[in-house]
Amino acid sequence: MDNSLLTTDTIYMKEVKAIDKIKFDDDGLVPAIIQDVLNGQVLMIAYMNRKSLYKTLHTGKTHFFSRKRKNIWLKGETSGHFQIVREVFIDCDSDALLIKVEQKVAACHTGFYSCFYRKIEEDRLKEVGQKVFDPEKVYK
Repeated sequence: MDNSLLTTDTIYMKEVKAIDKIKFDDDGLVPAIIQDVLNGQVLMIAYMNRKSLYKTLHTGKTHFFSRKRKNIWLKGETSGHFQIVREVFIDCDSDALLIKVEQKVAACHTGFYSCFYRKIEEDRLKEVGQKVFDPEKVYK
């Protein structure tokens, strides 16, 4: 099928059908694992509701639902560190997402490329990632 013939309505209907396959939890959320499409590194985990997932699929940039603030947020809106969506997968139970992205600058608000920059070794946390930006300069 020639994808250039797809209309906005057709794309919307396909997205809705895909979203309808997802098993959101009792709070209407699904966990989303975010992975770097280029190197396979896990960058972060966040939660999506139906609307944030639709916005992600529609815009090509990740949107999440903040359980604390109870609102949708665009990753990179403040920092400029956007995540450009390249692929979206759903797990075998339809209750988790894997989103492969092209990460701009870094995923973690603490300045590290990945939110998983600490490793448990024996009874300690060892920092294994490198800071790639200064959060005090970015989040003024």
